[in-house]
Amino acid sequence: MNILQALFFPPEQPGGVSSMIPFILDRFNKRGWEMELFSLPKRVRGKGTEPVKFATFDWEMYAGNPIVDKYIQTYKDYVWWTKLRITKSYDVIHAHHPIVGLVMKQLYPDTPVIMTVHSSYEKELILNGKIEPNGVEHAFLTSIYCELEDKVDQLLTVSNSFKQYLGEFVQEPERIGVIPNGFDEKRFRPVPHENKIPQLITVCRLVPAKGIDILLLACAELKKSGQAFVLHLIGDGPIRPELEQMAIELNIYEEIIFYGYMLHPEDFMPFFDVFVLPSRAESFGSVFAEAALCGLALIGTDVGGIPEQIIHGQNGLLVPVDDVAALTNALEKVTGDPTYRYNLSRIAWDKAKNTYSMSRVVQQLKTVYRSYRKEE
Repeated sequence: MNILQALFFPPEQPGGVSSMIPFILDRFNKRGWEMELFSLPKRVRGKGTEPVKFATFDWEMYAGNPIVDKYIQTYKDYVWWTKLRITKSYDVIHAHHPIVGLVMKQLYPDTPVIMTVHSSYEKELILNGKIEPNGVEHAFLTSIYCELEDKVDQLLTVSNSFKQYLGEFVQEPERIGVIPNGFDEKRFRPVPHENKIPQLITVCRLVPAKGIDILLLACAELKKSGQAFVLHLIGDGPIRPELEQMAIELNIYEEIIFYGYMLHPEDFMPFFDVFVLPSRAESFGSVFAEAALCGLALIGTDVGGIPEQIIHGQNGLLVPVDDVAALTNALEKVTGDPTYRYNLSRIAWDKAKNTYSMSRVVQQLKTVYRSYRKEE
């Protein structure tokens, strides 16, 4: 079979999806499958001019809104770039962004298009203070899900929690499949090490949705209790200056290292002890599986797809969203008891290896792709 993996972001950019798909492609190609990547370069902006029309709703009722207009222009750009660059046919197209899925089905109506919805753009915008719940932008973006259901051949997502979320916006939620993200076992693996002072790490974009402000408040309480630690913050984003100032005011700046963006954090993630990320929303939370495969103890929030990865008290600790006291208590448990921390990390590694290995995900995808194999 000849399969196209169609991304929105180029694979060299950071992010769970764009960094994962090239490894999937490599696994398939090594097994004799024909598979290629396609994406929209950053430089392609404002090129598309073809009118956009949806079958399930009239997007023009939302026209004039900056976020909606940008979304539609990006759709037009993707149409323009796809027509320019794709010159062959494929047996199956696997899209990884709503714009991509809809464009591919518009241009290649006779080709099966599988669409994996990896995250919720509208929830991210709400949590980051960019749009209001139930506003114009929210209505437009959630209407896209029904359009996807109407157009593509198969809807997939990455967690049962996110399937439930999508189910509110489609007609037949039971038809949505779930295939969790997969991770290369050679890329993410434990490394023997011993740290005298517990080393905490988080990897994320520095935006309000990730809850790093709550983490800093909890770390301040941890310091007051007399527990030594170092927090490694890998990632960049619009609120980095605000977080750095907050760390200074909380008197924990000396305990924190702000690295900024890093292309391959997995290269030295295994040398730390605890991964902690108090997200306010996560469709799946790929970085938790990555950290588990690197042999770290996990602390996350009881939200989205995170509880599907962390069983509280067995392979990590879950805390409520925005609960500083609960997060502080969890940090005290894992930093103060190396044996407890090790046991959590060992079970987390075993669960992640069995559930989120790339080999397992490749087998699940093969089953989906083969269901669209053309009869000879």
